[in-house]
Order: sequence, then C-alpha cells, then structure tokens
Amino acid sequence: MKNQKLIFILVGAFCVLALIAGIYAQFFVGSSNNNNIQNPDNSINNEIKPKTQEEIKSQLNSLFTNEIISNDYDETNLQKRDASKGIVYSAYDIQKQEGNYELDVHLPVINIKDSVATDFNKMTQSIFANKASDILNNKYTEKVIYSVDYISYVNDNILSLVIKSTLKQGNNPQRVIIQAYNYNLETGEKVQLVDVLAKRNIIQSDCQNKIHEIVTKAQEEAQVLVQSGYTVYNRNLSDSMYQISNISTFFLGKNEELYIIFAYGNQNFTSEMDVVLYE
Repeated sequence: MKNQKLIFILVGAFCVLALIAGIYAQFFVGSSNNNNIQNPDNSINNEIKPKTQEEIKSQLNSLFTNEIISNDYDETNLQKRDASKGIVYSAYDIQKQEGNYELDVHLPVINIKDSVATDFNKMTQSIFANKASDILNNKYTEKVIYSVDYISYVNDNILSLVIKSTLKQGNNPQRVIIQAYNYNLETGEKVQLVDVLAKRNIIQSDCQNKIHEIVTKAQEEAQVLVQSGYTVYNRNLSDSMYQISNISTFFLGKNEELYIIFAYGNQNFTSEMDVVLYE
C-alpha cells in the first residue's frame, strides 16, 4: 500500500514538472525563438538603401545657402584682395521685382589675389553676372525670372565653390546652370577631379563605371517617358563630357562628400541633371 502511494506521488510530481516545463517552453523558449525568427527581417528593414537620383538632387539643391563653410581653416597666410572679408563672399546681393522681371541674385567672389582665382571670378562674371545685368537693363521684352545662389566649402587645403542659377525666360523651358570651382589654397592651382578621387581613395575606373551606370539608367527612364509622349532631355551616352578627364563640375561638401554634376542646362534650355554622389 505504501509502495502504491509512493508511485502515485512520484507520478504526480512528474506530471507537475512536465506541466511547468511546458509552460516555460511556451512563454520563454517560444518567445526567444520568435525573436530569432524576426531578427533577419529586422536586419533587412534596417539595411541602408542607396539614395535615389531624386533624393540626391534634393540634397544638392538644399545646399545653396550663400555662405562659406570653412571648417576652421586658417586664412592667415592667404593673399586676399580684400583683407576685411572671407575667402569667398557675396559681391552683389540683388532682390528686385520690376516690370517684366524678377531677380534674386547672390554673386560670389573668390577673395584671393592670384591668376587662377581671377580666372574663376571672370567666369562667374561671364556666366552669371552679365545675365543679371542684361535683365536689369531691360534687354528682354519677355517675362524673366532669374535667381543665382552659391555655397562654398574648405576641406583641408581644397576650396570648393559651386554656383547655381535658375532661369525662366518667356516660353522657354526652365534652365538650370551649375558652375563649380575647385582651388588648392596651398599651391594656388586648379584642382582636378582625379585629385579629389585620390584624396577620397576612389578608384578612377570604379568612378567611371558608376557615372556610366547612373547616366545609362537616366537615359533608359527618359526613353520610357518619350514612348509615353513626353518631351525630355536626350543624353548622348558616348559624349566625352562623361569622361573623368573632362569633368569640371564637381565639389567637396562639408564633410568631404563628393558631388559630380552633369547639369545639362549649362548648354541647353533644361533643368535636367544627373548627379553622382560619394558620401
């Protein structure tokens, strides 16, 4: 009889332990397994996706705040044209609306006394300032809306200045022009794209391939729009403008982000552009 009671007690204890083990597995082990199953999804969701061209262009357009970000560069030894001003400053700030034109123009000057900086300033005069002057002097009979903005950065010894203008003249399509200057503050020389690629440890062939991929994709997307009846800018993929040795519209941002810009409005009435970004 005692043996039977002992057996019943042991069986009952075993059942209780089994029940406890089942509850533990249900609420703790099962929860852990669920977390393990969810982790791959979480890692996929948290994966950083490459920025689209629209996101990159929006990021670029937000930079033009008409100032220089010098990153605490020591200007002591620079030979300036005007010692009282910074390396880059606004020579003219014009906001005017009158008759058939609207102007919002901020024209920068590189404040360095040498031939390379002088040539850069002459280009700014030719490309941007002369247009503003023509508008102010009522050279055009049609409605004209014109804006010019810029941003400048110093990264180590490289000064980058990029200027953007937007023009809407009469019935012509809106035109966006972007001009960039890159200058070595130590040597007084013009900085080439190959110099910046070396500084950023970017292999030239990899950069060339990235340019080709971005421009090719943009052209393919443009052709889809053409087939739908839209008029779009047509890229010539074999144009030498896409060769690294021929690219001059590029600059280094605040944290050495490299922007390589193909602004088709530089030669045509269009606001279309392709931008290659290395962050």
